[in-house]
Amino acid sequence: MSTKKTKKSFPRVESLKKVRPSGKYDSNFFELVLEVARQIPYGRVTSYGAIAACLGAKSSSRMVGWAMNNAHLAIPPVPAHRVVNRNGMLTGKHHFPTETAMQDLLEKEGVQVENDKGVDWKELFWEPGGE
Repeated sequence: MSTKKTKKSFPRVESLKKVRPSGKYDSNFFELVLEVARQIPYGRVTSYGAIAACLGAKSSSRMVGWAMNNAHLAIPPVPAHRVVNRNGMLTGKHHFPTETAMQDLLEKEGVQVENDKGVDWKELFWEPGGE
C-alpha cells in the first residue's frame, strides 16, 4: 500500500466549458463568473458560492466576489445586483454607485429587501445550472 499523498487539483477546464452559453473556449474564471451571472433570471437571486460550485470550484466564492467587483465594466452588462451572500445579505452593496443602488435594483424587479437581506430568500434563489 502506498503512503504517497496526492495534491488537490483544481477542476479541469473541460468541466467548466459546459456552463458557457456564449460558445467561448478561451474564457478565464472571471469571464465564466460573469457568463453565469448574466443567466440569473429577472427577479431572482443567487449566491457567490452557488456560482463557484456551478463552475466546479466550490471553495472559490471569494474569487466570484472579486469577479463581481468589476462587473460594472463588463460588456454585455452583468446583473451584479442579483448576486448576494449565502444568507441572502446584500454584501456587495458597497460596490454600487450609491448605498441603496443594489437594493433599489432588486426592488425594481420585485425582490423585497429588509435590513439588507432579501425577504423570501429561499423562494427567490436561483441555482445556476439547476433549472
